[in-house]
Amino acid sequence: MSAEAADRVAVTGSRPSTPPQTSWFEFLLDPSLLEQHLQQSHPDPSPVLLIIQFLEQASKPSVNEQNQVQPPVDNRRNRTLKLLALKVAAHLRWDLNALEKGLNIPVLNMLLNELLCVSRVPPGVKHVDLDLSSLPPTTAMAVLIYNRWAIRTIVLSSFPEKQTKPGPHQLNMMSLVQQEKELTENILSVLREQAADSVTVLERALNIKKDFYIHTLRTLDLLAADPSSANGETESSTAGLRISTDDLHCQVHFDLGGICFQQGCSDRSSYEKAREHFRLTRELLSKLGSSSFCHLDRQRLAGYWSACRTLIGTSDSSEAQLSPYEQISCFMKDQNYEALIEAFIRDNVTQNLPDSFRHSIHLELLHKLQQGDRAVEAVCHKLCVCNAVRDALEGRVLSVSFHQLLLKPSENTIRFLMEVCVRSLRKENTSERIKRRLAVFIKYVCESLEDVSLALMVSSHELLKELLEDEEKQVLTEQMRKCSTTVNLNSKPLPSFYDIPTTASVRIGQFEQQLILSLDARQIRQIVIELHGMAERPYWRVNSKWEVPGDYVKVILAIKDNLTRDLLYILMAKGLHCINIKDFVHARQLFSACLEVATEFSPKLRQVMLNEMLLLDIRAHEAGAADGNMERPPPDLVSRVRGYLEMRIHDIPLRQIVGEECVVFMLNWRENDYLTLQVPQSLVNNNPYIKLGQLIASTCKELPGPKESRRTAKELWEVVVQICSVSSQHKRSSDGRVSLLKQRDSSLGILPRSKFMTFMKKLREPLVLTTLISLFVRLHSIVRDDIVNEVTAEHLSIWPSSLANLQSVDVEAVVVTLKELVNYALSLNPNNQSWLCTQADIYFVTNQYSAAMHYYLQAGTVCSDYFTKPVPPDVYTDQVLKRMIKCCSLLNCHTQVAVLCQFLREVDYMTAFKALQEQSSHDSMDSLYDYIWDVTILEYLTYIHYKRGESDKRQVAIKAIGQAELNSSNPEEVLQLAAQKRKKRFLQAMAKLFF
Repeated sequence: MSAEAADRVAVTGSRPSTPPQTSWFEFLLDPSLLEQHLQQSHPDPSPVLLIIQFLEQASKPSVNEQNQVQPPVDNRRNRTLKLLALKVAAHLRWDLNALEKGLNIPVLNMLLNELLCVSRVPPGVKHVDLDLSSLPPTTAMAVLIYNRWAIRTIVLSSFPEKQTKPGPHQLNMMSLVQQEKELTENILSVLREQAADSVTVLERALNIKKDFYIHTLRTLDLLAADPSSANGETESSTAGLRISTDDLHCQVHFDLGGICFQQGCSDRSSYEKAREHFRLTRELLSKLGSSSFCHLDRQRLAGYWSACRTLIGTSDSSEAQLSPYEQISCFMKDQNYEALIEAFIRDNVTQNLPDSFRHSIHLELLHKLQQGDRAVEAVCHKLCVCNAVRDALEGRVLSVSFHQLLLKPSENTIRFLMEVCVRSLRKENTSERIKRRLAVFIKYVCESLEDVSLALMVSSHELLKELLEDEEKQVLTEQMRKCSTTVNLNSKPLPSFYDIPTTASVRIGQFEQQLILSLDARQIRQIVIELHGMAERPYWRVNSKWEVPGDYVKVILAIKDNLTRDLLYILMAKGLHCINIKDFVHARQLFSACLEVATEFSPKLRQVMLNEMLLLDIRAHEAGAADGNMERPPPDLVSRVRGYLEMRIHDIPLRQIVGEECVVFMLNWRENDYLTLQVPQSLVNNNPYIKLGQLIASTCKELPGPKESRRTAKELWEVVVQICSVSSQHKRSSDGRVSLLKQRDSSLGILPRSKFMTFMKKLREPLVLTTLISLFVRLHSIVRDDIVNEVTAEHLSIWPSSLANLQSVDVEAVVVTLKELVNYALSLNPNNQSWLCTQADIYFVTNQYSAAMHYYLQAGTVCSDYFTKPVPPDVYTDQVLKRMIKCCSLLNCHTQVAVLCQFLREVDYMTAFKALQEQSSHDSMDSLYDYIWDVTILEYLTYIHYKRGESDKRQVAIKAIGQAELNSSNPEEVLQLAAQKRKKRFLQAMAKLFF
């Protein structure tokens, strides 16, 4: 043996051997080594250190032949190193707590960007523009993990004394520490700019009610082996680690709560949002228990929750609890016994409260009952039941008070007991031992009850049937039969599920209940067939809430085959109900099944179903448009709408609503040419909505046009005037005089006003809404007959300027309709300058001056980029400015009046001077002098303050007038620039005041 070998033996013999640390390159050489390494109890190097080493090597710059530093090469080695880093993170189950603790911001940013890349997140697309629900599960989860990290990093970066963590070394001229600090700041600045988008992405994720999947070592191995072929498997809904909805929502609520809490120092309403997020986090956390994905710092959550309560208080006692004990104590203090009972039932599942504490609460209420408080008697019984079920679940002896309760229980007590039993079982992962204990308990209760009807109620309960074995069911059934024979024959016969096997009444009832609840077309068909095989009845009458239009009922009931008649009626009624609640998926399935049956038995009903399916597709598409999806409808849908409007089939019952929706659809998608030229006249005459749509389309098509082309505008005017008119009656009084009675509800038009308003509120096309607003503004001006206080709008010149029968028009109906229409239009587009001006005028003529100023300023805001550009003169006309001046004057803001007088084409000195003479003003007075650029007004201010002896205010005015840019000797361009600068600042200040 050599001397060196002997030395090694001596060393190893004198101390325990330490395995050498595995180098990063060994994982490149042996792909299976990484998983073996990570499965060790204390791997060396640790997982986070491995991530640092892998990314450090993958991001090392290269040096070319000219000794120039080049970016890292995109080769197989570097891609493998990045994939190894991702596999280590996957081993950590993407726990951001562990990753943030061990990695600095640049490294974690590099890691998560690599995750986005391998998860096929579309490059160059903002995350806020992605539809998470339509992305593959692993892709959507990668987006959520990145945005969760983004807002967490923003929050953590605001904490003081943040420790510096090791990062990858890169060649650079400056020191590594300084380089890392600058890189971190750059990343943070980007994250802060995108913070709002990240919050939006996470808030949208809370609306997704499905499970997600995240990459594991296996899916990443598949990608490494063959990215193209593995793509489908890794993006499928079954690959990767499943993340439940509650798991994900719990994490997201916690992270959103953190960012909202951070923003609370500048916006106190954010504390409210933070508290709500943390409340939901606590609820979900209690529901989840041990989780494979949810990793929360519970101490930090408790600290956040306590801080939120301290900052904003609590409005609900149920929100203020830090422990179950405090929650119960609060319920007792507030005498909120319903919540107390609910807490006891929930605790039967969670088992957080000790048995002694629960029984002490029951004893406390029993003491109140003994002192004469009869209001707590029912509460005592319910708590006794809850405690008995808890004792049974834990295998303890039942209390004496529960045995006493069983001697003479009420029907409500037994019902409540069975409800508690059902709710005390976990929905998942309930052990067989627990189920057995509960089955024995319920069986004991059933055998202990002397009242046979109550015993039958318990024995026939579905829960007991599920828990008992077959032999036990037979024994219990026999016992119940023996008990039932001992009942007095003169008493009311008892219902028994065991005594009627020879009849089908109970089974029919069960089928009818399933029929009411089911939305599955195949199941409904099978149930109807089963029911008709048991008894011939009109099953379409089972549920009184099944409603089918009267015209359709006649066609359906004309079918001779009873089974087909029932099936068609029920399918159509359920489909119509699903449309009303916007469940378009089930509605389409039900209507398709109905169409299949109708095609075989009734050609007339087949056409009816085709019409209803058209209505379904229209409403589904319009619902998407209302949610922001402005894609044009498919050509097939447009073609079917045209086909309906051109339909000439006779003897087919047509619902007006179908025609109405078709017309709205065509108007919203600017099919004006078709409505104008190709709709059959017979359909126009029979359906008022189609007539309205044709007139609106024709009027919009002619805008703008010469006066001789406005015939259709006049026709539309006459139709709307009739809708807003009321009938008048003459009544002869006892003295022989004739008086006029009006304001009757009967409308003279082709539609009642309420239905016309409903029709207009389905429209979305701006030109159509502008045209209708214009019509009602003109009608409003005529019926009010107030030239000074007229409302303005676009295209007023196309309408008549007078009415032949003014007395028949319902003035109130016109005013209300105009207000509702403008409010609805602004709900669709709050930035339409024309509608904003109209809304401002409406408030102005109704003496609501503050609201009028709000909308005048908003109209200027939207067309000037928040007053950073001059407001166009056709928006702030002299008429609008004078109305703004009047608003300020009537609000006692006289200095604002003086400033606005400068905005007019010809400065209104008389109004300005009169306003400045007012000594009591509700605005900032002399602080507004900086916004005055007219020297004459400033000189007048100096004079009146001198006369009043107001030296401080006079000095402010002198300072304003002494500014060099207001010197009258300046070129016109300088003076104009000074005026524009003050206009902008003044309007921005006014916007802050009124918004």
